[in-house]
Amino acid sequence: MSVHHQPREGASALSASLHSRHVSMIAIGGIIGAGLFVGSSTSIARVGPAVVVSYALAGLVVIMVMRMLSEMASQHPAAGSFTELVRIGLGERAGFVAGWLYWYFWVVVVAIEAIAAGGIINGWTGLPVWLVGTVFVAAMTGVNLLSARSYGEFEFWLSFIKVTAIIAFIAVTGLFAVGVTSPSGPTFGNLVNHGGFAPFGWGAALAGVTSVIFALCGAEIATVAAAEAKEPARVIAKITGSVALRIVLFYVLSIGLIVSVMPWSDVVPGHSPFAAAMNAMKIPHAADVMNAVVLVAVTSALNSGMYVTSRVLYVLADKGDAPRALVPLSRRAVPLRSTLVASGFAYVALACSVLSPEVVFSFLVNASGAIMIFVYMSVCIAQLAMRKRETAPAPIRMWLHPWGSLISFAAMGAVLVAMAFSPGARIELVSSLAVLALAYACSFIGRNRSGFPG
Repeated sequence: MSVHHQPREGASALSASLHSRHVSMIAIGGIIGAGLFVGSSTSIARVGPAVVVSYALAGLVVIMVMRMLSEMASQHPAAGSFTELVRIGLGERAGFVAGWLYWYFWVVVVAIEAIAAGGIINGWTGLPVWLVGTVFVAAMTGVNLLSARSYGEFEFWLSFIKVTAIIAFIAVTGLFAVGVTSPSGPTFGNLVNHGGFAPFGWGAALAGVTSVIFALCGAEIATVAAAEAKEPARVIAKITGSVALRIVLFYVLSIGLIVSVMPWSDVVPGHSPFAAAMNAMKIPHAADVMNAVVLVAVTSALNSGMYVTSRVLYVLADKGDAPRALVPLSRRAVPLRSTLVASGFAYVALACSVLSPEVVFSFLVNASGAIMIFVYMSVCIAQLAMRKRETAPAPIRMWLHPWGSLISFAAMGAVLVAMAFSPGARIELVSSLAVLALAYACSFIGRNRSGFPG
């Protein structure tokens, strides 16, 4: 298999070494990260038990976006990056902007996850956070430089550990909630006994979608990895059918059980609600167990971040939207230079976190806040445009066309409006808009192939 375009001189095709099990676990791993294990604490504290509704609504939006991507990817299974589907649907400039926004988002995620890993190791050993973060970035860069198969195998086992941990957590908390292991019988009263199911009103539950939707981003990585799978079309179809189950099982069910086995008001923002729930059930060493699971989760996210940034940059370069010097692949069919550039930017972001945490690094993080919403909205428009031009039905079809896409677009627009009126999120929206404007401006310079000599 080769990518959808003919490689230029000095470039070779990406490998076809990933199996279906790799891509499926990559999709799962893209969703399950520190955002679930730790970040969910803030959402629970702000919304109460009704946060389950927030996750369900946000999950529905992400499911719809994945269905749109699957429809487009089933027609162009070797696009190489899901942002290339935006290019096919909306044209060169849209592909340039979506590709660079997505690349920027994951470069920042790599730095954030490296810092999170450093924080955990620092708590165990006292080693400086920046030093540990640098080591983690270097290690994951090494894994990605070996081969796509190395990345896939490493990510498979990291994701397997995460999935096993969540399933075990759901089983243990489920038995406690129904009263099998609880000394006082069923504990579902916690859902309503502390100010009601929606203590801050249903408006807070709707507003909660604005924060939790970002935790659900990442499943789209699988459409990038599918370009290096042995049977990309079949793999994409399989992924589509399992996204809903993953979101419902891993997010909605686990969060619902947390607020069932303990009062939601006992959850402390910034501290793992999973550890708090295990403490409430008197499980020994709960904090250490969860720290180990979170470390696996952030390592997985860091590994995936390095992979996706290298592949997106490779495709941008091959399309003439980045320097062509980044196109050639190694003998193992790995975009060597694109991977090293992504790694270099991660090191720069890590340095900023030490040298200018309140200004430069704060801007980098804030500016990634709404980026995925912008990219997902472009997917909605691209799917509508591609469907309008189609000459034969796609193997996978978007549900409720065109209303499913239009409603999803409107829902994400509502998230942006909610961010504009939220003091805490407004700076993220403004910073993200600044990056969007910069990417759009750069598209007039670099969109043409002559803009990036190689």
